[in-house]
Amino acid sequence: MATRTGRAARKALRVLTRPVRRAQGHGGRGPGGLVVEPYRGYGSEDEIFLIGRVFRQSPGIPGEDPESWRAQWRDVRRRIARRSVAGAAIHVRFGGAETRVVTDGDGYFRIHLHPQAVPERADPWHEVDLRLDSDPPVEAKGAVYIPPRAHGCVVISDIDDTVMRTGVANKLKMLWRLFVEDAESRVAFPGVTALYRALHGGPTGDQANPMLYVSRAPWGLYEMLTEFFQRHGIPAGPVLFLREWGLSWTHPLPRRATDHKRSLIAHMLTLYRTQPFVLIGDSGQHDPEVYAGIVEAHPGRIRAVYIRNVSRDRGRIAEIARLAGAVAAAGSSLVLAADSIAIATHAAEIGLIEPGAVAAVADEHKAGEAPPPFAETVRITHPAADGQADLSPEVLAAFTREGDVPATVVVAPEERPDSTRRRPA
Repeated sequence: MATRTGRAARKALRVLTRPVRRAQGHGGRGPGGLVVEPYRGYGSEDEIFLIGRVFRQSPGIPGEDPESWRAQWRDVRRRIARRSVAGAAIHVRFGGAETRVVTDGDGYFRIHLHPQAVPERADPWHEVDLRLDSDPPVEAKGAVYIPPRAHGCVVISDIDDTVMRTGVANKLKMLWRLFVEDAESRVAFPGVTALYRALHGGPTGDQANPMLYVSRAPWGLYEMLTEFFQRHGIPAGPVLFLREWGLSWTHPLPRRATDHKRSLIAHMLTLYRTQPFVLIGDSGQHDPEVYAGIVEAHPGRIRAVYIRNVSRDRGRIAEIARLAGAVAAAGSSLVLAADSIAIATHAAEIGLIEPGAVAAVADEHKAGEAPPPFAETVRITHPAADGQADLSPEVLAAFTREGDVPATVVVAPEERPDSTRRRPA
Protein backbone atom coordinates (compact mmCIF):
# COMPACT_ATOMS: atom_id res chain seq x y z
CA MET A 1 0.00 0.00 0.00
CA ALA A 2 2.87 2.36 0.86
CA THR A 3 4.50 1.73 -2.52
CA ARG A 4 1.23 2.25 -4.31
CA THR A 5 0.59 5.48 -2.40
CA GLY A 6 4.10 6.65 -3.21
CA ARG A 7 3.57 6.05 -6.92
CA ALA A 8 0.25 7.85 -6.74
CA ALA A 9 1.83 10.81 -4.93
CA ARG A 10 4.52 11.08 -7.61
CA LYS A 11 1.87 11.03 -10.37
CA ALA A 12 -0.15 13.68 -8.56
CA LEU A 13 2.92 15.88 -8.18
CA ARG A 14 3.64 15.59 -11.89
CA VAL A 15 0.13 16.83 -12.71
CA LEU A 16 0.29 19.65 -10.16
CA THR A 17 3.66 20.86 -11.40
CA ARG A 18 3.14 20.29 -15.14
CA PRO A 19 1.97 23.86 -15.88
CA VAL A 20 4.97 25.20 -13.96
CA ARG A 21 7.47 23.05 -15.87
CA ARG A 22 5.83 23.55 -19.27
CA ALA A 23 5.34 27.26 -18.87
CA GLN A 24 5.38 29.24 -22.11
CA GLY A 25 7.64 32.12 -21.23
CA HIS A 26 10.51 32.89 -18.90
CA GLY A 27 9.10 31.19 -15.80
CA GLY A 28 10.40 27.71 -16.53
CA ARG A 29 13.94 26.78 -15.45
CA GLY A 30 15.65 29.74 -17.03
CA PRO A 31 15.90 33.43 -16.10
CA GLY A 32 12.92 35.75 -16.01
CA GLY A 33 9.52 34.95 -14.60
CA LEU A 34 6.64 35.86 -16.95
CA VAL A 35 4.37 33.06 -18.14
CA VAL A 36 1.55 33.01 -20.72
CA GLU A 37 -0.92 30.18 -20.07
CA PRO A 38 -3.57 29.83 -22.81
CA TYR A 39 -6.47 27.41 -22.37
CA ARG A 40 -8.05 25.48 -25.23
CA GLY A 41 -10.36 27.71 -27.25
CA TYR A 42 -13.07 27.27 -29.85
CA GLY A 43 -14.50 28.99 -32.87
CA SER A 44 -15.79 28.86 -36.42
CA GLU A 45 -14.54 30.05 -39.78
CA ASP A 46 -15.91 33.49 -38.87
CA GLU A 47 -14.63 34.05 -35.32
CA ILE A 48 -12.55 32.45 -32.59
CA PHE A 49 -12.51 32.71 -28.80
CA LEU A 50 -9.61 31.99 -26.47
CA ILE A 51 -9.04 32.55 -22.76
CA GLY A 52 -5.70 32.56 -20.97
CA ARG A 53 -3.79 34.03 -18.08
CA VAL A 54 -0.49 35.79 -17.49
CA PHE A 55 1.54 34.87 -14.39
CA ARG A 56 4.77 35.87 -12.78
CA GLN A 57 6.48 32.74 -11.51
CA SER A 58 9.86 32.25 -9.90
CA PRO A 59 12.48 30.57 -12.12
CA GLY A 60 13.69 27.04 -11.60
CA ILE A 61 17.22 25.85 -11.00
CA PRO A 62 19.17 25.15 -14.22
CA GLY A 63 20.48 21.60 -14.46
CA GLU A 64 18.24 20.22 -11.70
CA ASP A 65 16.59 16.86 -12.35
CA PRO A 66 12.90 17.78 -12.83
CA GLU A 67 11.79 14.28 -11.74
CA SER A 68 13.46 14.43 -8.33
CA TRP A 69 11.30 14.79 -5.23
CA ARG A 70 13.10 17.99 -4.28
CA ALA A 71 12.51 19.59 -7.69
CA GLN A 72 8.85 18.59 -7.76
CA TRP A 73 8.13 19.95 -4.29
CA ARG A 74 9.97 23.13 -5.24
CA ASP A 75 7.73 23.37 -8.31
CA VAL A 76 4.65 22.97 -6.11
CA ARG A 77 5.83 25.96 -4.09
CA ARG A 78 6.52 27.87 -7.30
CA ARG A 79 2.97 27.20 -8.42
CA ILE A 80 1.48 28.33 -5.10
CA ALA A 81 3.60 31.49 -5.23
CA ARG A 82 2.50 32.40 -8.75
CA ARG A 83 1.16 35.93 -9.06
CA SER A 84 -1.20 37.08 -11.77
CA VAL A 85 -0.18 40.04 -13.91
CA ALA A 86 -2.83 42.69 -14.53
CA GLY A 87 -2.68 45.14 -17.43
CA ALA A 88 -0.35 42.99 -19.55
CA ALA A 89 -0.72 43.41 -23.33
CA ILE A 90 -1.06 40.33 -25.55
CA HIS A 91 -0.75 40.54 -29.33
CA VAL A 92 -2.71 37.85 -31.19
CA ARG A 93 -2.34 36.60 -34.77
CA PHE A 94 -4.49 34.02 -36.54
CA GLY A 95 -5.82 33.50 -40.05
CA GLY A 96 -4.45 36.76 -41.39
CA ALA A 97 -6.04 38.83 -38.62
CA GLU A 98 -4.50 40.49 -35.57
CA THR A 99 -5.72 42.02 -32.34
CA ARG A 100 -4.39 43.23 -29.01
CA VAL A 101 -5.91 42.40 -25.63
CA VAL A 102 -5.04 43.38 -22.07
CA THR A 103 -5.25 41.18 -18.97
CA ASP A 104 -7.83 42.00 -16.30
CA GLY A 105 -7.26 42.37 -12.56
CA ASP A 106 -6.86 38.59 -12.15
CA GLY A 107 -4.43 38.30 -15.04
CA TYR A 108 -6.92 36.81 -17.49
CA PHE A 109 -7.08 37.75 -21.15
CA ARG A 110 -10.02 37.03 -23.44
CA ILE A 111 -9.53 36.91 -27.19
CA HIS A 112 -12.27 37.41 -29.76
CA LEU A 113 -10.89 37.54 -33.29
CA HIS A 114 -12.41 37.44 -36.77
CA PRO A 115 -9.95 35.60 -39.05
CA GLN A 116 -9.73 36.54 -42.70
CA ALA A 117 -9.17 32.94 -43.75
CA VAL A 118 -8.88 29.81 -41.60
CA PRO A 119 -5.84 27.75 -42.66
CA GLU A 120 -6.73 24.53 -44.47
CA ARG A 121 -5.76 21.46 -42.44
CA ALA A 122 -7.13 18.04 -41.58
CA ASP A 123 -6.79 18.59 -37.83
CA PRO A 124 -9.62 20.80 -36.47
CA TRP A 125 -7.25 22.14 -33.79
CA HIS A 126 -5.53 25.32 -35.00
CA GLU A 127 -2.56 27.16 -33.50
CA VAL A 128 -2.93 30.79 -32.47
CA ASP A 129 0.19 32.98 -32.18
CA LEU A 130 0.45 34.95 -28.93
CA ARG A 131 3.09 37.49 -27.92
CA LEU A 132 3.31 39.16 -24.52
CA ASP A 133 4.69 42.69 -24.47
CA SER A 134 7.64 42.36 -22.11
CA ASP A 135 11.41 42.69 -22.13
CA PRO A 136 12.23 40.31 -23.70
CA PRO A 137 8.85 39.48 -25.33
CA VAL A 138 7.20 36.15 -24.48
CA GLU A 139 6.06 34.04 -27.44
CA ALA A 140 3.35 31.43 -26.85
CA LYS A 141 0.97 29.17 -28.80
CA GLY A 142 -2.73 28.79 -28.13
CA ALA A 143 -5.12 26.26 -29.68
CA VAL A 144 -8.69 26.67 -30.92
CA TYR A 145 -11.10 24.01 -32.14
CA ILE A 146 -12.78 24.88 -35.44
CA PRO A 147 -15.10 22.04 -36.51
CA PRO A 148 -15.15 20.89 -40.12
CA ARG A 149 -17.92 22.20 -42.33
CA ALA A 150 -19.59 18.79 -42.50
CA HIS A 151 -20.02 18.35 -38.75
CA GLY A 152 -23.50 17.34 -37.65
CA CYS A 153 -24.21 18.83 -34.23
CA VAL A 154 -22.66 20.62 -31.28
CA VAL A 155 -22.47 18.76 -27.97
CA ILE A 156 -22.38 20.75 -24.71
CA SER A 157 -21.79 18.69 -21.60
CA ASP A 158 -21.47 19.39 -17.93
CA ILE A 159 -18.54 17.60 -16.23
CA ASP A 160 -19.40 17.23 -12.56
CA ASP A 161 -21.63 14.19 -11.95
CA THR A 162 -22.18 13.94 -15.70
CA VAL A 163 -18.85 12.77 -17.13
CA MET A 164 -17.07 12.17 -13.85
CA ARG A 165 -18.22 11.51 -10.33
CA THR A 166 -18.45 14.35 -7.82
CA GLY A 167 -15.15 15.79 -6.68
CA VAL A 168 -14.06 18.07 -9.50
CA ALA A 169 -14.25 21.16 -7.28
CA ASN A 170 -12.13 19.47 -4.58
CA LYS A 171 -8.51 19.34 -5.70
CA LEU A 172 -7.31 16.82 -3.12
CA LYS A 173 -10.28 14.51 -3.66
CA MET A 174 -9.77 14.63 -7.42
CA LEU A 175 -6.06 13.82 -7.09
CA TRP A 176 -6.89 10.90 -4.81
CA ARG A 177 -9.43 9.49 -7.22
CA LEU A 178 -7.17 9.94 -10.23
CA PHE A 179 -4.05 8.43 -8.78
CA VAL A 180 -4.70 6.52 -5.55
CA GLU A 181 -7.96 4.72 -6.23
CA ASP A 182 -6.70 4.37 -9.81
CA ALA A 183 -9.83 2.57 -11.04
CA GLU A 184 -11.57 3.70 -14.21
CA SER A 185 -15.06 3.02 -12.89
CA ARG A 186 -14.49 5.04 -9.73
CA VAL A 187 -13.79 8.26 -11.60
CA ALA A 188 -15.58 8.26 -14.94
CA PHE A 189 -19.13 6.98 -15.24
CA PRO A 190 -19.18 3.57 -16.97
CA GLY A 191 -19.75 3.84 -20.70
CA VAL A 192 -19.07 7.56 -20.86
CA THR A 193 -15.91 7.24 -22.98
CA ALA A 194 -17.60 5.19 -25.71
CA LEU A 195 -20.68 7.44 -25.57
CA TYR A 196 -18.74 10.68 -25.99
CA ARG A 197 -16.60 9.20 -28.75
CA ALA A 198 -19.79 8.22 -30.55
CA LEU A 199 -21.28 11.70 -30.15
CA HIS A 200 -18.01 13.22 -31.38
CA GLY A 201 -18.03 10.97 -34.44
CA GLY A 202 -21.73 11.42 -35.22
CA PRO A 203 -23.84 9.00 -37.30
CA THR A 204 -21.00 8.48 -39.80
CA GLY A 205 -18.28 8.12 -37.18
CA ASP A 206 -16.06 10.84 -38.68
CA GLN A 207 -17.94 14.13 -38.26
CA ALA A 208 -15.61 15.52 -35.55
CA ASN A 209 -18.52 17.25 -33.80
CA PRO A 210 -17.35 19.91 -31.35
CA MET A 211 -17.45 18.78 -27.71
CA LEU A 212 -17.72 21.72 -25.34
CA TYR A 213 -17.49 21.11 -21.60
CA VAL A 214 -18.70 23.36 -18.81
CA SER A 215 -17.79 23.08 -15.14
CA ARG A 216 -18.26 24.90 -11.86
CA ALA A 217 -14.57 24.36 -11.07
CA PRO A 218 -11.93 27.11 -11.00
CA TRP A 219 -9.27 27.39 -13.71
CA GLY A 220 -6.73 26.02 -11.24
CA LEU A 221 -8.06 22.51 -11.94
CA TYR A 222 -7.61 22.81 -15.70
CA GLU A 223 -4.60 20.50 -16.01
CA MET A 224 -6.20 17.90 -13.72
CA LEU A 225 -9.28 17.77 -15.92
CA THR A 226 -7.00 17.53 -18.96
CA GLU A 227 -5.30 14.55 -17.31
CA PHE A 228 -8.69 13.02 -16.59
CA PHE A 229 -9.80 13.26 -20.22
CA GLN A 230 -6.50 11.83 -21.44
CA ARG A 231 -6.52 8.91 -19.00
CA HIS A 232 -10.03 7.91 -20.01
CA GLY A 233 -9.74 8.57 -23.72
CA ILE A 234 -12.66 11.01 -23.73
CA PRO A 235 -12.65 13.40 -26.72
CA ALA A 236 -11.00 16.59 -25.58
CA GLY A 237 -12.55 19.95 -26.21
CA PRO A 238 -12.59 23.46 -24.83
CA VAL A 239 -13.45 23.45 -21.12
CA LEU A 240 -15.46 26.51 -20.17
CA PHE A 241 -15.44 27.17 -16.46
CA LEU A 242 -18.23 29.19 -14.93
CA ARG A 243 -16.09 31.11 -12.50
CA GLU A 244 -12.66 31.88 -11.14
CA TRP A 245 -12.61 31.42 -7.40
CA GLY A 246 -9.99 34.11 -6.88
CA LEU A 247 -8.60 32.79 -3.58
CA SER A 248 -6.11 35.01 -1.80
CA TRP A 249 -5.03 35.91 1.71
CA THR A 250 -7.36 38.91 1.62
CA HIS A 251 -10.24 36.89 0.08
CA PRO A 252 -9.86 33.38 1.57
CA LEU A 253 -13.33 32.22 0.46
CA PRO A 254 -14.46 31.60 -3.14
CA ARG A 255 -16.01 34.62 -4.77
CA ARG A 256 -19.73 34.42 -5.17
CA ALA A 257 -20.48 32.65 -8.47
CA THR A 258 -23.17 33.71 -10.88
CA ASP A 259 -24.68 31.17 -13.18
CA HIS A 260 -23.19 31.91 -16.58
CA LYS A 261 -24.09 28.55 -18.12
CA ARG A 262 -27.22 29.86 -19.79
CA SER A 263 -25.36 32.77 -21.43
CA LEU A 264 -22.49 30.49 -22.46
CA ILE A 265 -24.86 28.13 -24.26
CA ALA A 266 -26.73 31.02 -25.85
CA HIS A 267 -23.38 32.28 -27.11
CA MET A 268 -22.61 28.87 -28.63
CA LEU A 269 -26.01 28.80 -30.32
CA THR A 270 -25.18 32.11 -31.94
CA LEU A 271 -21.67 31.06 -32.96
CA TYR A 272 -22.78 27.75 -34.50
CA ARG A 273 -26.00 29.26 -35.77
CA THR A 274 -26.81 26.63 -38.39
CA GLN A 275 -26.17 23.53 -36.29
CA PRO A 276 -28.45 21.57 -33.93
CA PHE A 277 -27.32 21.07 -30.33
CA VAL A 278 -27.27 18.29 -27.74
CA LEU A 279 -27.19 19.24 -24.04
CA ILE A 280 -25.97 16.80 -21.39
CA GLY A 281 -26.12 17.33 -17.64
CA ASP A 282 -27.16 15.74 -14.36
CA SER A 283 -30.09 15.89 -12.01
CA GLY A 284 -28.13 17.06 -8.99
CA GLN A 285 -27.51 20.71 -9.86
CA HIS A 286 -29.43 23.20 -11.97
CA ASP A 287 -28.84 21.64 -15.39
CA PRO A 288 -32.47 20.63 -16.06
CA GLU A 289 -33.74 24.12 -15.25
CA VAL A 290 -31.06 25.83 -17.35
CA TYR A 291 -31.50 23.45 -20.28
CA ALA A 292 -35.30 23.73 -20.23
CA GLY A 293 -34.94 27.50 -20.42
CA ILE A 294 -32.53 27.18 -23.35
CA VAL A 295 -34.95 24.91 -25.24
CA GLU A 296 -37.80 27.35 -24.68
CA ALA A 297 -35.72 30.37 -25.73
CA HIS A 298 -34.32 28.64 -28.84
CA PRO A 299 -37.07 26.43 -30.27
CA GLY A 300 -35.97 24.00 -32.92
CA ARG A 301 -32.24 24.20 -32.07
CA ILE A 302 -31.93 21.48 -29.42
CA ARG A 303 -32.17 17.88 -30.66
CA ALA A 304 -32.12 16.32 -27.20
CA VAL A 305 -31.51 17.04 -23.52
CA TYR A 306 -29.86 14.18 -21.63
CA ILE A 307 -29.94 14.22 -17.83
CA ARG A 308 -27.92 11.65 -15.93
CA ASN A 309 -29.90 10.79 -12.83
CA VAL A 310 -27.73 11.08 -9.72
CA SER A 311 -30.58 12.06 -7.41
CA ARG A 312 -32.56 9.79 -5.08
CA ASP A 313 -34.87 12.56 -3.94
CA ARG A 314 -38.41 11.98 -5.23
CA GLY A 315 -39.19 15.68 -5.04
CA ARG A 316 -36.22 16.51 -7.26
CA ILE A 317 -37.22 13.85 -9.79
CA ALA A 318 -40.76 15.27 -9.84
CA GLU A 319 -39.30 18.71 -10.62
CA ILE A 320 -37.39 17.22 -13.56
CA ALA A 321 -40.57 15.51 -14.73
CA ARG A 322 -42.32 18.85 -14.96
CA LEU A 323 -39.34 20.33 -16.79
CA ALA A 324 -39.46 17.41 -19.23
CA GLY A 325 -43.00 18.43 -20.09
CA ALA A 326 -41.81 21.97 -20.81
CA VAL A 327 -38.98 20.68 -23.00
CA ALA A 328 -41.36 18.47 -25.00
CA ALA A 329 -43.86 21.33 -25.30
CA ALA A 330 -41.07 23.39 -26.90
CA GLY A 331 -40.39 20.63 -29.44
CA SER A 332 -37.38 18.77 -28.02
CA SER A 333 -36.85 15.49 -26.18
CA LEU A 334 -35.66 15.05 -22.61
CA VAL A 335 -34.19 11.77 -21.41
CA LEU A 336 -33.75 11.11 -17.70
CA ALA A 337 -31.05 8.47 -17.99
CA ALA A 338 -30.45 5.53 -15.72
CA ASP A 339 -27.01 5.03 -17.31
CA SER A 340 -24.88 5.79 -20.38
CA ILE A 341 -26.55 2.98 -22.33
CA ALA A 342 -29.91 4.72 -22.10
CA ILE A 343 -28.45 7.91 -23.57
CA ALA A 344 -26.69 6.01 -26.35
CA THR A 345 -29.86 4.09 -27.24
CA HIS A 346 -31.90 7.26 -27.66
CA ALA A 347 -29.07 9.03 -29.50
CA ALA A 348 -28.90 6.17 -32.00
CA GLU A 349 -32.69 6.20 -32.44
CA ILE A 350 -32.73 9.85 -33.49
CA GLY A 351 -29.61 9.59 -35.66
CA LEU A 352 -27.03 11.33 -33.49
CA ILE A 353 -24.60 8.38 -33.38
CA GLU A 354 -23.87 5.19 -35.27
CA PRO A 355 -26.29 2.37 -34.35
CA GLY A 356 -23.36 0.08 -33.61
CA ALA A 357 -22.03 2.48 -31.00
CA VAL A 358 -24.70 1.39 -28.52
CA ALA A 359 -23.04 -2.02 -28.20
CA ALA A 360 -19.67 -0.37 -27.54
CA VAL A 361 -21.21 1.74 -24.76
CA ALA A 362 -22.88 -1.36 -23.28
CA ASP A 363 -19.61 -3.33 -23.36
CA GLU A 364 -17.71 -0.53 -21.64
CA HIS A 365 -20.47 -0.17 -19.06
CA LYS A 366 -20.46 -3.88 -18.34
CA ALA A 367 -16.69 -3.88 -17.85
CA GLY A 368 -16.82 -0.95 -15.46
CA GLU A 369 -19.87 -1.55 -13.29
CA ALA A 370 -22.67 -4.01 -12.74
CA PRO A 371 -25.94 -3.13 -14.46
CA PRO A 372 -28.49 -1.22 -12.36
CA PRO A 373 -31.21 -3.13 -10.47
CA PHE A 374 -33.59 -2.22 -13.25
CA ALA A 375 -33.34 0.11 -16.19
CA GLU A 376 -36.82 -0.09 -17.62
CA THR A 377 -37.50 2.56 -20.23
CA VAL A 378 -40.74 4.51 -20.01
CA ARG A 379 -41.57 6.38 -23.23
CA ILE A 380 -43.95 9.31 -23.12
CA THR A 381 -45.28 11.35 -26.03
CA HIS A 382 -46.27 14.81 -24.90
CA PRO A 383 -48.31 17.41 -26.81
CA ALA A 384 -45.98 20.02 -28.26
CA ALA A 385 -48.09 23.09 -27.80
CA ASP A 386 -47.72 26.26 -25.80
CA GLY A 387 -49.34 26.20 -22.39
CA GLN A 388 -49.37 22.38 -22.12
CA ALA A 389 -46.14 21.73 -20.26
CA ASP A 390 -47.61 19.85 -17.30
CA LEU A 391 -47.27 16.09 -17.25
CA SER A 392 -49.99 13.81 -16.01
CA PRO A 393 -49.90 12.14 -12.57
CA GLU A 394 -49.16 8.81 -14.33
CA VAL A 395 -46.07 10.30 -15.93
CA LEU A 396 -44.89 11.75 -12.64
CA ALA A 397 -45.30 8.30 -11.12
CA ALA A 398 -43.05 6.83 -13.82
CA PHE A 399 -40.32 9.30 -12.87
CA THR A 400 -40.60 8.73 -9.14
CA ARG A 401 -41.24 5.00 -8.87
CA GLU A 402 -39.56 3.06 -6.11
CA GLY A 403 -36.17 1.46 -6.67
CA ASP A 404 -32.44 2.08 -6.31
CA VAL A 405 -32.26 3.29 -9.90
CA PRO A 406 -35.33 5.00 -11.37
CA ALA A 407 -36.46 3.95 -14.79
CA THR A 408 -35.10 5.66 -17.85
CA VAL A 409 -37.79 8.09 -18.96
CA VAL A 410 -37.94 9.49 -22.49
CA VAL A 411 -40.31 12.42 -22.98
CA ALA A 412 -40.63 13.37 -26.65
CA PRO A 413 -42.83 15.89 -28.44
CA GLU A 414 -45.91 14.68 -30.24
CA GLU A 415 -45.51 14.98 -34.00
CA ARG A 416 -48.63 16.41 -35.58
CA PRO A 417 -49.07 16.84 -39.33
CA ASP A 418 -50.91 20.13 -38.85
CA SER A 419 -48.34 21.58 -36.49
CA THR A 420 -46.78 24.85 -37.58
CA ARG A 421 -44.12 24.97 -34.92
CA ARG A 422 -40.47 24.83 -35.93
CA ARG A 423 -39.07 21.33 -35.45
CA PRO A 424 -35.52 20.47 -34.49
CA ALA A 425 -33.07 20.32 -37.33
